[in-house]
Amino acid sequence: MKCAVIGGTGLIGSQVVKKLNAAGHEAAPLSLSTGVDVITGRGLEKAVADADVVINLTNSPTFDEASLTFFQTSMDNVLAASHKGGVGHVVILSIVGTDQVPGFVHYRAKTLQEEVLKAGPIPYSIVRATQFMEFIDAVLSSTTEDGTVRLPSTLVQPIAAQDVSDTVADVATGPPLNSTINIAGPDVFSLDELGRITLNARPDGRTVVTDDTAGMFAAVHGDAIIAKGDARIASTHYNDWLTHPRTGST
Repeated sequence: MKCAVIGGTGLIGSQVVKKLNAAGHEAAPLSLSTGVDVITGRGLEKAVADADVVINLTNSPTFDEASLTFFQTSMDNVLAASHKGGVGHVVILSIVGTDQVPGFVHYRAKTLQEEVLKAGPIPYSIVRATQFMEFIDAVLSSTTEDGTVRLPSTLVQPIAAQDVSDTVADVATGPPLNSTINIAGPDVFSLDELGRITLNARPDGRTVVTDDTAGMFAAVHGDAIIAKGDARIASTHYNDWLTHPRTGST
């Protein structure tokens, strides 16, 4: 199977490309560094021509209002190029609960991306994942001041990037779902608790203070970004990942 992986040099994309090629498929990583620009369309038509599946793993460079334009334009361009190239399946990676947090503009933008894909002319699959374990350090850093990390008690269900890439690769090589699947890690934490667990395992002098107004996750209430129903639950536990962050795939 010929697979065009847009965003194929990033955290998830590079692993998806590796997994697909190891399984005997022909997966090409596409990104700005390979001459493909999803905003201007440069190199896009040629890159996806005759692909069996296009996997779009690109993300907006910002979390502000500009992300709405990014996802509208990029999805329009990907769909147009894919349709012209005879692609039979388009897969995107989204976020669990993205349509449940209207106060977070980046989540609204991801919802828009999903809607554009659903309304398009090509069979599709949407994989929604919870927050990546690999991003927890960045979340802590974003609310750190003078050695204190301020985090809300927002409920989160972190998942390892390897588990996400496993699912994306599996979905991409199957028939189009024309629907959405949710994937998540096996454990639910409050974000402030997760911060304390992380710093206990990797102490650096910082302490965590609970502040329900701090950071971007303050806009999330209740269990809005927790996987529910028939979600696929991965096997990698956060505490295990902290000890062996490069292992523990499903």
